[in-house]
Amino acid sequence: MSAFAMLSIIIAVAALAMVITPLVRGYLRYRGTRLVTCPETKKTVAVEVDALQVAMSEGVGHKLRLKECSRWPERENCGQDCLSQIEASPEDCLVRSIITKWYEGKNCAICGKAIGAIDWLEHKPGVLGSDRKTKLWSEFRPEDLPEVMTSRLPVCWDCHIASVFRNQFPDLVVDRPWKKQ
Repeated sequence: MSAFAMLSIIIAVAALAMVITPLVRGYLRYRGTRLVTCPETKKTVAVEVDALQVAMSEGVGHKLRLKECSRWPERENCGQDCLSQIEASPEDCLVRSIITKWYEGKNCAICGKAIGAIDWLEHKPGVLGSDRKTKLWSEFRPEDLPEVMTSRLPVCWDCHIASVFRNQFPDLVVDRPWKKQ
């Protein structure tokens, strides 16, 4: 391969990277479910920004628009004034960020260990209800998370898995009182 062909390929790849990088950055910044306060009802709603549209318009003055809202389809033609909350702080209204902040500095309600850093891909922590059963965050509607955070206790992944097993297979579990040594 000639030096000219190699240089042409390098320039083409660099140009492509310069075009794709802002697109990917815009998409990653605005993807995911977010919690905002609806300007009309003053209640928490779950929304999703059309991240693909934001990515495609990156660099030409992108304008946010909603892809989904928990008040739709009834209120689908609203003014989407809630978008100003997302523009002001995209990370702070992201559901994953809100839940992560809630766990900071907390200990598991069952074993007492510090929750620590959360692995959202494999070992997701749960919450403990007054019925002594644990649930994962995915079992709740996003717009209900503020109420869940005030009415439930944090549980580490290990205790959540043990609790699920105990509830599904009670005949296979033997509870022994804890002995301090």
